[in-house]
Parts: sequence; C-alpha cells; structure tokens
Amino acid sequence: MDEAASCASGGGFRPGVDSLDEPPNSRIFLVISKYTPESVLRERFSPFGEIQDIWVVRDKHTKESKGIAFVKFARSSQACRAMEEMHGQCLSPNDTKPIKVFIAQSRSSGSHRDVEDEELTRIFVMIPKSYTEEDLREKFKVYGDIEYCSIIKNKVTGESKGLGYVRYLKPSQAAQAIENCDRSFRAILAEPKNKASESSEQDYYSNMRQETLGHEPRVNMFPFEQQSEFSGFDKNDNRGQEAISKRLSVVSRVPFTEEQLFSIFDIVPGLEYCEVQRDPYSNYGHGVVQYFNVASAIYAKYKLHGFQYPPGNRIGVSFIDDGSNATDLLRKMATQMVAAQLASMVWNNPSQQQFLQFGGNSGSQLPQIQTDVVLPSCKKKAPPETPVKERLFIVFNPHPLPLDVLEDIFCRFGNLIEVYLVSGKNVGYAKYADRISANDAITTLHGKILNGVRLKVMLADSPREESNKRQRTY
Repeated sequence: MDEAASCASGGGFRPGVDSLDEPPNSRIFLVISKYTPESVLRERFSPFGEIQDIWVVRDKHTKESKGIAFVKFARSSQACRAMEEMHGQCLSPNDTKPIKVFIAQSRSSGSHRDVEDEELTRIFVMIPKSYTEEDLREKFKVYGDIEYCSIIKNKVTGESKGLGYVRYLKPSQAAQAIENCDRSFRAILAEPKNKASESSEQDYYSNMRQETLGHEPRVNMFPFEQQSEFSGFDKNDNRGQEAISKRLSVVSRVPFTEEQLFSIFDIVPGLEYCEVQRDPYSNYGHGVVQYFNVASAIYAKYKLHGFQYPPGNRIGVSFIDDGSNATDLLRKMATQMVAAQLASMVWNNPSQQQFLQFGGNSGSQLPQIQTDVVLPSCKKKAPPETPVKERLFIVFNPHPLPLDVLEDIFCRFGNLIEVYLVSGKNVGYAKYADRISANDAITTLHGKILNGVRLKVMLADSPREESNKRQRTY
C-alpha cells in the first residue's frame, strides 16, 4: 500500500515527511502509558486545534506501544497551548501517572530532547528605526504577557538598527505573535542567547532590509591569490574589524536545499557541516556553514560572497561572530594565506585534487581523529565489487562527520567496502564484506564521541525490509 493510500485509510489529512516540521514547533512529543489508545489522544488534544496526524511509537516486532507518541497540529500556537495545558495531566480518571508533553525537536536535529523554554518564548522582529521599546511593547502586547522588549542599537551612535526582541511568558503567546502580527515585522523565533547567533539574525535581516529597498548585496570578491589585497589588513582597516570565525551565514533571495548549499561551499576544502534555516513567511534562503578551520572559512567568505546561484541571484556570505578574538586570528593569517594559495593551485589542476588540510605539512595527510576510543590501525578497504555481508546504520549527533574521517574510522576494522552519508540527514551507512568486522565496529564505536560527534552504530535493516517500512514521523 502506498503512502497516499495509507493516509486515506486512516482518514483526514496526514502531512508528508518533508512537512512534519512545517510550521516549526507544531508537533508535540508525549510520554504516556503503554495502554493509552490513539482515540484517547485524539479526544483529549483535539480541543487545542486541528490535528493533522497522531503517531504512537510501537515495537516493530511485538507491535506493542512504547509509551511514546507524537501529535502534529496545523499551527505552532496550537501545539504550544497543548503542551502548556496538558503537561503533567492525567488522560483518564483511571490513570495514576501524569503524562509529559514537550514540543518535539525538528527531525533534522537527530534528537528528541525537549525544546528549551527560551527557544519558544523569544521572537526576533524587523521594526522601523523610529520605534522605541514602548512602541514595540504596545504593538505586541495584544498577543500575550511580555516579559521584556529590547531594541538592537549601534554601539557607537546609539541609533536603532531596526531590529528587536520580544520575550513572552508563554510559548503559545510567542507563536500567536508570529502567526498573527503584520508580515512587515518578519517575526521569527530567536535563537537562544547561548548559541551566539544574534549576529546571524542581524546579518539575515540586514540583507533582507537591503534587498527590500532594492539594493543588490555588495559584491566583495576577495580571492587569496591577490596578495596585495591582504597587505592592507591592520587594526584600522574595516575588514580587520569584522568578526572572523569558522562559521558563515549565507543569505539568498532564492531558497536553497542543504544539498545545494553543501555543493556550493564544498569547493573549499575543510567543510564540516551546513544547515538550512527557513523563514515561514518569506521565500528567502538562509543557511549556516561551518568549516574545520578559520582559513577555509575566510577563503569561502571572500570567494563566494556575491557568487551567482542560480545565475542572476547573488548570495551574501558573512562571518557569524562566535566570540573569537579577531586580532589574534589576523596575526595567524600570513601562514593561512600561503596555504590557501596552495589550495587554489591544487584546484586548478583536477588531477592533483586531494584532501588538503590548511596549515599542515606538505604531502597527503590522514584526517585527524580526536577520541578516547582505542582504535585499531588502518587497514586496506575491500574491492568495491566485493559482496556485502553486513550493513551498518550510523546516526550522528549533532552533525555528520566528513566522509574521509568516516572512511578512516570504519576501515580500521577491516573488510570495509564503502561508507556513505545520506544527503541532508544526520545518518549514514557502512558496508562490510565480513560480519565479524562489522560487529567489531559496532562494539568499539557505538555510543562513542569522535571529533565532538556522538555516534550510534547498529545493524541496518535489509534493503527489502527498509522499502516496506512506513516512513518514520519523528
């Protein structure tokens, strides 16, 4: 039975896998009794709004409930209100244990931890520069009780930058504000303060403000080959005052996928991960890219800022301030420029394209692995045409490891045929020609942290079983 038929048999609308997190924070994660039927969940949660899907997690062998369920609402405010009113309640008079209700984490995160309160109550808005904090409070108090309002100002002049924050007491109030306020405010949920992403939000809205006014993003092609351009770096240079880090904010008039973002920025060696962040009220594309080292990020920023993708649409690339000391970084740039020049020569000769680590010694290098796990020595991979005896399923948290690092890790157990990543997901697979080697990899690597990434390594279902499985909705 195909997905459409299965949805029809269940009655009502069932969202596709790609729309499970649309709008954001519209799914709730429930910890319930194993004996609670789906009908009770529908009865108790339907008063909060339109339910698009209910999914009770069951053991794939016994089909018994695991005491976990998800409810997908049509709107974020409905899910938030359900969480606020139902968390800690008993579903029926016979229940002795109260249920737990959280906003479900997005599927791309690879985790089911409950979303923190700060992530749900603080919104980020674009406002007229003439607005005071009282004006901002007056506009948004109609949606709920406000804890505080703040306006982002220029540190030197004290003038408003046309951006602000509103913190509500309840998540449902913040969701109502986003859903119902005038679209000119471009309201979205703000990232938590400890994620150091306010500058990315400011970059995002600064670019949008420029484009709304009809200005093209400033093209600043700044390739490393032009050494004379870099000779001007000093404390008085405006470029030297820019916060430099390994993370880049990418803004585009045209939306893009993670696969497209990866293909653009992967031309610079050292790409660690990329992530697409969507604004539900506009078609702008916004992403975050992170490299393993500063030199790669610098090269990518000045090489790709203003790059046309697709033709006619220029993307804007800027550094995300992560608290680094730019002065110290600038002192190290001389050696990084040399490494970057070497990289450009390698790219111009496809026959010499190899993994290149900035700042390293000459010659090819194995990827560096930081872990407390005792790993065996490297072994040769099995020929690609070798029959597959075992497949391993790998889950990464918070993001996938680079492919060369994965190959280095999984080939150490011998008989590795291939390791690959699933595009746009935090998962991958490893194919082995021998079951003993695969089992050794599971025993050694499952639950361990390598290069700051926790791995889950387990036996994969056979391709035939996977094709018959219903797609997971969480």
